[in-house]
Amino acid sequence: MDTLKGRHTPLRRSLWAVGVYLLAGGLWITFSDYLAGQWFPDPETLNRVQTYKGILFVLVTALVLFLALMRQFSSDRTILSLHHHQREEIRELNQFRESVIERANVWINVLDPSGRIVLWNTTAEEITGYRREEVLDSDRIWQWLYPDADDRARNRARAEEILRDEGELVGYESCITTRDGRQRRISWNARSLRNENGEKVGAIAIGQDVTDLREAEMTIRQRERQLSTLMDNLPGMAYRCRYDDHWTMLFVSSGCRELTGYEPDELVNNHRVSYAELIADGGNGGVLRAVESAIGNAESFSIEYAIDRKDGRRIWVWERGRAVEDNGDLVLEGIILDISDRKKLENELSELATRDPLTGLFNRREMTRLLDEEVARAKRYGRALSLLWIDFDHFKEINDEYGHAAGDSVLKATSALLADSVRSVDVIGRFGGEEFVILLPEMDRAEAWETAERLRTLIRETPQPLGDGRTVPLTISIGVSVFPDHGTDSHTLCAEADRAMYQAKSSGRNRVVLAPLVQEAHNP
Repeated sequence: MDTLKGRHTPLRRSLWAVGVYLLAGGLWITFSDYLAGQWFPDPETLNRVQTYKGILFVLVTALVLFLALMRQFSSDRTILSLHHHQREEIRELNQFRESVIERANVWINVLDPSGRIVLWNTTAEEITGYRREEVLDSDRIWQWLYPDADDRARNRARAEEILRDEGELVGYESCITTRDGRQRRISWNARSLRNENGEKVGAIAIGQDVTDLREAEMTIRQRERQLSTLMDNLPGMAYRCRYDDHWTMLFVSSGCRELTGYEPDELVNNHRVSYAELIADGGNGGVLRAVESAIGNAESFSIEYAIDRKDGRRIWVWERGRAVEDNGDLVLEGIILDISDRKKLENELSELATRDPLTGLFNRREMTRLLDEEVARAKRYGRALSLLWIDFDHFKEINDEYGHAAGDSVLKATSALLADSVRSVDVIGRFGGEEFVILLPEMDRAEAWETAERLRTLIRETPQPLGDGRTVPLTISIGVSVFPDHGTDSHTLCAEADRAMYQAKSSGRNRVVLAPLVQEAHNP
C-alpha cells in the first residue's frame, strides 16, 4: 500500500500544481479585467492596460515558473548527489566486504534469528569445505559441522543464547567435522546483532582455526612432561646458572634435593644459599679456573670437587657443563653428579696401590717414591734427612712357634706402635717381611740416633700380642743413614741404612747402628 502511495505522489503533486496555476490564472484574468474596466473606461487606454496586464501576467508566471524550476532542479541535484553518495557507500561497503570480510583470515558468518546462515565468508568455505551457496538461508550446516547429536545440541544451544542476547562468547572452542571428514578445533567469539531501532536481527560469529596451535601446545606440554620426567630421574642435578661469583642458579632440577639436601627454590636466585657457598675448602677458585679455561677454548668443562650438604655431610661431585649465550649474557648449563662412592673406591684402590695390606703402612714402591721426593726437597733447601731401617729380631722363631697368624698379629701391632711414636711429618712404611723404613725429614744424625734409640727401647719394653690373648717379647735392630752425610740419593741412603742394620744384627741385635760417613767407610 505504501508503495502504491509513493508511486501516485508525483502525479498528485503535478495535478495540484496545474490546478493552482489554472485557478490563479482564471482569478487574475477575471478580476484584473473587471478592475481594468472600472478604472479605465476609455477603450484605447483599456486596450493598452490589457496589453500591459498580459505582459505582467506572463512575467509573473515566468518568475513563478522559474522559482519552481529552480527549486525542483535544486532538489533533483540534491537527490542525485544523495544517490551518488549512496552508490559510493554501497561500493565502499562492497569493497569492505570484499577486502575485510571475504578476505579475512578468520571465519565470519552471520545468523538470522532462526539460526540460518545469511553471511558465509571465503575463510569459512576454506575451513569447512562447504560453499556459500550450500549454506546460505539454511540451517543444515549444523548437522554437517556437528554430526554427533549431543555435540550439535550443545553448540546450537550456545548459539541460541547469543541470538536471545543472553551474553557473548569469548574464546569458546568447539570441534567441527569438515566436508572431507577431518576434525578441526575452532575458537569462537560471538555476539548478537541489532538494527538501528534496537531490534534483534541475528548474531555474528567470528571463528579462528586453532587446531594446529592446540596440537603444538599439546606437543610442547608432552615434551615438557618428558623433559620433567627426564630431569626428575637424572642421577644428579641438572642446572642453569649465571656466570658470576655466586654461581647464581636460574634453574635446578628436583635432583637438587637428593644431591644437596636443599629444595630447588632455596638455591634458585640464591633465595636461601648460593651454590658457591656449598663448595668446600675454598674450591671455588679451582672451579672458576676450569670454567674460564673452557670458555676461552669454547669447549665443555669437567670438574671434581667437594660440597657441603645442608645436613653438614661432605660429598664429592662431578660437574659437566658448557657456557652458552642467553640474550647477550653467558650462562652455564650442565649436570652435577654425586661421585662420593666412586671417590671412596678410588681412595680404596689408591690405598691398595700404595699401602701394605697387612699393616696399612706405605708399601715399598710408595716409600721409594716418597724417599725420592724427600731427597729432592732436602737438596733444594739444603736440609738434613734421616732414614731408619728396622728389622725384627728372631721373628722367624715367632712364626715357627706360634704360627703365621700370630706373626701377622705381631707385625700389625708393632707397626701401629711405631707409627704412633713418630712425628706427623715422618713417614713409615713396610719394605717387605719384617723390614720397616722410617723417613725423618729435617732431622740430623744426633736427632735420628735419639729417635732410633727411643723406638728400640719402646719395642723392647712393650710385649707384642699374638692375637689369642698372649704376648711375646720383641726387639728390633735399626740402621741409620743421613743425607748428605751418608749419600745424596735414595739408593745410597737405603743401602747404607740397610748395611748399618745388618751390622746391628751381627753385633748382637737389639741395638742401633749409625752408618759410617762416606770417607770413614772407605778408610782401611
